[in-house]
Amino acid sequence: MSLTIISGLSGSGKSIALRALEDLEFYCIDNLPVSLLDAFATEICGTDKHGHSHVAVGIDARGNPDQLDEFPDIINGLRDKGIQSKILYLQADDATLLKRFSENRRKHPLSGTETPLADAIVMERQLLEPIAARADMFIDTSRTNVHQLRDLIMEFHDRSTQTGISLLLRSFGYKHGLPADADFVFDARCLPNPHWQAALRNLTGRDAAVAEYLEGEAVARKFYADLERFLTEWIPHFEADNRSYLSIAIGCTGGQHRSVYLVEKLAEQLAKLPVEIVKRHRELE
Repeated sequence: MSLTIISGLSGSGKSIALRALEDLEFYCIDNLPVSLLDAFATEICGTDKHGHSHVAVGIDARGNPDQLDEFPDIINGLRDKGIQSKILYLQADDATLLKRFSENRRKHPLSGTETPLADAIVMERQLLEPIAARADMFIDTSRTNVHQLRDLIMEFHDRSTQTGISLLLRSFGYKHGLPADADFVFDARCLPNPHWQAALRNLTGRDAAVAEYLEGEAVARKFYADLERFLTEWIPHFEADNRSYLSIAIGCTGGQHRSVYLVEKLAEQLAKLPVEIVKRHRELE
């Protein structure tokens, strides 16, 4: 029996995540008070009498926010009882959250006459820090629609059933903003830019001509070699620390050429390790 905990900021898509897990035949409970998590998990996950093979609970800052500080101790207590959990944390940038609340006219659970929406978002981030610090995986929904988020949740479920560490390799463009959910961010803007080659401008890092151009540059070859060596050496250490997920983001200016090339080449090489590889090209999607 598995326990999945869905948490994160109001407006980031937690309800969508829980509904997606319900479609996968999870037994789901939303807005469970933190103080009841131990009793609930012990009762429903500690025995087989309920017949639920997958259970998911939503925990957020509603209810009694003072209880959130107890979350790490509760998770440690559950693991001492042999109840393992996966924690998925959803987030979005402030501008996106402000836009979502203004468009759908929902009230933020922490806002009020003396707490404007912007302040409520900041307060909620602080309150949820004990949960975010224990999260196994982050999903930033700032640039994600409902259907994409459902796909990511289903992917999270598929990956959580795998043994060993799951490595997410993602390209992005700095001019579109940094990914907020990356464990490591590498900046490839120092490499020669294929965009300035007229024949390569409309291609991407997936195309052989772009790869040939970059591989012909000594600085690009050294950048890739150093990156591959770093990840090959340190991924086993993260896995030994019981990490289930590791997110690596590589950025260039537009997220079309250099970063895409590096992700493709790394995915091919790191697939030789005993890890699960997931590739994403944010700006190409």
